[in-house]
This record gives sequence, structure tokens and C-alpha cells, in this order.
Amino acid sequence: MRISIVGTGYVGLVSGVCLADCGHDVTCVDLDQAKVGMINAAQPTIHERGLAELLARNAGRRLRATTDLAQAIGESEVTFIAVGTPAAEGRIDLSYVLEAARGIGVALRDKREYHAVVVKSTVVPGTTDGPVRERLETASGLRAGRDFGLGMNPEFLTEGRAVEDFSSPDRIVLGGIDARTREVLGRVYAGFADVTTIRTNNTTAEFIKYASNAVLATMISFSNEIARLCASVGDVDVVDVMRGVHESAYFTTRAAGQPPVKAGITSFLEAGCGFGGSCLPKDVTALVGHGREHGLGMPLLASVLEVNRGQPDEVVRLITRHYPDLGRVRVTVLGLAFKPDTDDVRESPAFPLVRRLVAEGAAVTAYDPVARPEGHEALVGVRLAKSLPEALAQAEIVVLVTRWDEFRDLRTVLDSLGLEPLVVDGRRILDAGEFRTYEGIGRSFAGSRAGAAT
Repeated sequence: MRISIVGTGYVGLVSGVCLADCGHDVTCVDLDQAKVGMINAAQPTIHERGLAELLARNAGRRLRATTDLAQAIGESEVTFIAVGTPAAEGRIDLSYVLEAARGIGVALRDKREYHAVVVKSTVVPGTTDGPVRERLETASGLRAGRDFGLGMNPEFLTEGRAVEDFSSPDRIVLGGIDARTREVLGRVYAGFADVTTIRTNNTTAEFIKYASNAVLATMISFSNEIARLCASVGDVDVVDVMRGVHESAYFTTRAAGQPPVKAGITSFLEAGCGFGGSCLPKDVTALVGHGREHGLGMPLLASVLEVNRGQPDEVVRLITRHYPDLGRVRVTVLGLAFKPDTDDVRESPAFPLVRRLVAEGAAVTAYDPVARPEGHEALVGVRLAKSLPEALAQAEIVVLVTRWDEFRDLRTVLDSLGLEPLVVDGRRILDAGEFRTYEGIGRSFAGSRAGAAT
């Protein structure tokens, strides 16, 4: 099929490249000429495992990029809207989606063939059939469901493994205003015949995406709240507690004669310094705001956000057990990306933590193997190191924020430098017994002093 995708951010670019690799003819549309040039030159604009290889294989063949929206619409059969939907003032910001819909509507005026417009951006329930439809119909003079198709096809991509998630999806949700729209979407995903496909209306498709993200965020905050209680009770470690939870039959698959296999969702039932990224924080915020507009308080999800906001403070609490006064204390923060295998720093828990440390007078150094957020307002006065040894040199406190594999070798690098700083493990990936002074989320103070391995 001939497909156009409006927006070349994380979702748009990954989707475009993967659809091209499936054999479709794909045109990516963006206002940013620099991004367009990079894509046409087979240069990734984001760090994502496997993306560079697919881009090299398809750019200039089945994949191209342009700033000309009207031409892209005119030469395609279906258009996906994949622009950003940030949360602002406690509610979703639909301005980018609605502007894209307006531009597509203008282009549809001159379209003689049937065309389907599909929202792939994450939008609150009712958006596709409401304001998006209104913008499209007003700008085009046409009617959705009669003159053009209108659908909603949420993405379920995990940053760091988005190419793999797209290529081997666990489900495909095809929302549409009518059967014809869903039939067009079915042709787009015809190559995924063995995948569970849910065909539904647009509002349900929107809700599936939000409910999916909300349950993941809830599991993380639940784990962190349990971790706080573990640390307060004493003589217990949240890692041991959650390990026991993970072994439940609800979270494992047991084949005869084979060891149990944990479900992937158990990775969200682990304590840490909080969730971030482009999805969970803004989507839960938007869902709470959407509930408020419908007269619902959404107390559970509001608490999920509140627990998450407090996790950087938990890290600071662990530090101040040993350093009540952080004035001029040399602190190294390991990890700025919100998770490993991506350069995305949006809503990373590293930034509120860095702000607290700087406010307390600490001399902060930060290092990330991939993310390079020069100019970020939270990093004013913070030294950005170019390597792990450089970051650790002279450190009195080391705080691990991102679960990069490189940081698992922390003990080896510290030995090479002859250092024994306080190590605060915000992701619980280190062996506490390897360090003279260790603190970790969800451990009691007595256990921290003993340095018991986890």
C-alpha cells in the first residue's frame, strides 16, 4: 500500500521504517527540513536499537521523507497522524494533532480517491471522533465515513525495543468509524496474520492505549510504595519480596519438565527511582485530567503520579543518611535517559534528583552512555562527563539512575580508580556486597550498613 505518516518523531519514524520494511511504500512528512534530510540520507534522528539497519535498507527505496504534506496525501491511500501529544497544565495538549488534521483536511479537498485518515498519536478517548473529525471535515468540506475513512490505531512500542515490538507485536488494535476504514487498516497489517487483532470503534481503541499505559504505571508505583514500607519496617528487602511475588502462577508460564518462565510484565513490578519517558507520565496525567473533565476524581491514578513524583526524594533520603549536609560534596549521577537503550530524557527521574542535589549545594557530575541533553535547564552548573571513569573520578557519592548495562561494572571501574564512595542504587541492579557503603531503594538502614548482597 501507499502510506503517508505525518510526524517523524519516535512513533512516526519507527512506524514508517517498519512499514516500509514490510513492503509498503511509505512517505514520512515533517516540517523540520533537517529531519527530512537525515531520513532521506538514511541517518536516524533518534537512538533506537535496529532502526539504523532498517533505515539503511529502505531509505530511497520504499521510504522517503518530505515537507510537502499535500503531495504526500495525494500520492497515498492512507495517512497516519503520529505527532506529539504532550500534557500541559494537567491535561492533554492536542494542538499538534489538530493542526495535522487541518492540514490533511485541506489536502483532501483535491483528492478524488477514497482516503483513510488514521490517528496513531496517543489521544484521550473521544478525540478521533470528536475534534479530529471536526477539523478534517471543516478543512476538507467532506464527510467522514462517507467521503473518507477515519480510524485510530494505537502504538504499543517500548523505547529501546520499538523495532522489535513493531515487528513482533503482541496485539494490533484497529479502530475505525466504519467497516471500510477497518478494512483499509487490515490491509496495512495483512503481513501480521498470526497476531491477535482487535477490531473496534475509535473511542475503544483510544481507551485501550490509555488503560494499557495506566496499568503499567500503577504497577511501578505500587512496587515503589511497597519498597518504602519495606525500608521502614526493617529486616526486609523489597527485591526479595518482589521476587516472591514474581513466582506466582499469575506471572509465570510453567511447561512440564521446564523451569518457570516469568511474564514480561514482572519488569514493572520492581522498585526503583520512578518512571519517566514520553508515555507513562503524560498519559496518566492526561487520563486523570480527562476524568476530571467528566466529573471523576480518578484517585487511584492521581496517587500513582504522586508516588512517582516522590521517588527522587527517596533517593535523596538515602543519601542524607550518610551526608546530612551536601554542601560541596562531589556527587556523580549515572544515567540521564529515562531508561536504557534510548536517548530519550523526557520526564527522566534524573532531573528532579539533580535539581535537589544542586539545591543542597552538591557538586554534581552526570554521565549517560547515549543521552546528551546539553542545554537542559536542570543541568545548569552540572558537569557532563564523557566516560564512566571520568564521571567517577573523585566521586564521594555515586547514584545510579538508569539501568544501563555499562553501570553493572561499577565495582571494576571504582577499583581501577581506588575509590570507595557511597553507592546509592536507584534501580537495584548492583550487588550490595561488593561495596563498602551501599544504599538501595526498598532496603532497611541496618541492611544497608551490613551490605548484604541482593
